[in-house]
Amino acid sequence: MIAGPATEWDGADPIVSVDGVSFRYGDRPVLEDVSLDVEPGAFLGLVGPNGSGKSTLLELVLGLERPDSGSVTLFGDRAHEFDEGERIGYVAQDATETARDMPVTVREVVAMGRYPHRLVGRFSRADRRAIDEAMERVGIADLASRRIGRLSGGQRQRVFIARALASEADLLVLDEPTVGVDAESREAFYRLLGDLNASGLTIVLIEHDIGVVTTYATEIACLNRRLYFDGDPSEFVATDALADAYGTDQHVVHHDH
Repeated sequence: MIAGPATEWDGADPIVSVDGVSFRYGDRPVLEDVSLDVEPGAFLGLVGPNGSGKSTLLELVLGLERPDSGSVTLFGDRAHEFDEGERIGYVAQDATETARDMPVTVREVVAMGRYPHRLVGRFSRADRRAIDEAMERVGIADLASRRIGRLSGGQRQRVFIARALASEADLLVLDEPTVGVDAESREAFYRLLGDLNASGLTIVLIEHDIGVVTTYATEIACLNRRLYFDGDPSEFVATDALADAYGTDQHVVHHDH
């Protein structure tokens, strides 16, 4: 069980702190004694083979699951008790596919990010400005009136990023966000994430393209039930952690900015 009292986050401590976490689904161990921190302004790339526990770790960070042992804190609170959801922008693995059938416009989706801030009634001038600025920042202002289902996968991902920005999120969490997105759009999407991170947004990303992660992330965590590496991307490339975690010879292909 999680031990210890929740603490108040003062902006200097890690945004996310995972301490000695283990988790099982029934009799199947998924995570074993995993510890890592996500500092403010970091861009953490979480890599590992399929079934390695990456998505489960995100669920624990988001408070959707509770660890069997160890603790997870989010902005200083126990993750499962954290109730300021507007501070987190979450883009799920199947978000773009689910969005195909949403009968709403781009602006309406981005506006959802303002719901936690909105008072009863209409959006305020500040709400409308935040929505406009978020769309402009990710380059989709010209798509505001388009139905989201008519956009490309890369464009839909930008809509979800804009929704997080409109909510004034402090942490952006993405689970394989470019599945089904063409290579050119993927590169543009990750350049956008790099720019957002450079402006101060903290990002946690699950991505199978290790070359992308080592190019854009400021920190790599390599996971396969236990943590094989947590640190600088350049150091990760020079270690055996990748081969050890995947159980095979792996090569990193770098992407040009």
